[in-house]
Amino acid sequence: MLEEDVRKGARGLKIYKSLGFSVKDVAGQRVRVDDPRLDPIWAKCGELGIPVIIHTADPKPFWDPQDRFNERWLELKLNPGRKRSNTDPVPWETLLAEQHNVFRKHPKTTFINAHMGWYPNDLVKLDSLMKAFPNMVVEIGAVIAELGRQPRAARNFFIKHQDRILFGKDSWVPAEYATYFRVLETDDEYFPYHKKYHAFWRMYGMALPDDVLKKVYYKNALRIIPGLDKGQFPK
Repeated sequence: MLEEDVRKGARGLKIYKSLGFSVKDVAGQRVRVDDPRLDPIWAKCGELGIPVIIHTADPKPFWDPQDRFNERWLELKLNPGRKRSNTDPVPWETLLAEQHNVFRKHPKTTFINAHMGWYPNDLVKLDSLMKAFPNMVVEIGAVIAELGRQPRAARNFFIKHQDRILFGKDSWVPAEYATYFRVLETDDEYFPYHKKYHAFWRMYGMALPDDVLKKVYYKNALRIIPGLDKGQFPK
């Protein structure tokens, strides 16, 4: 099926977070992200030269106690279905370890780790993962608020890994893009996030160099995702 899809124009494979969460096998058991029955899929993507964008787990606070120390308390109050626990379905660390096992087992396949692998608040850890998995790249959808509150560390990370970071966005809401552009491009200080139920802190611009911005916005995608029309982008 993958071979046929690629022949028809598919340029990558998207794996939603239901893998590891709610996908069950015929025996009713949770299918782990690193289930060996899926290995032929990851291997085939590498063989075909298409990337796999994979979303595993959710933000760590969804697993943490819903108390005054949880910075996503209001989000969980408004959306109680997002609350997780060590038994619903498994610990957060377990899900990420399963994902990392897939990266380790399939070094010839390129994986786009959605939401910076849920480590935008721990760029030291994410840096170590970038070293461990040279076949992993990351995208920044839904984590711009985490980057904007640590502009110096984030700027250094983006410059260091400028060839392995992709611009990403969870949904097409044009009014929200200005926040992303402001964090990435400007040196503005102390400005708000665009959502009212998350990220109550103020943010700061990273003022990334133009050559880094071009890579993040489109040049890395043109290199990683086959078949994109380069004529639609500036040089």
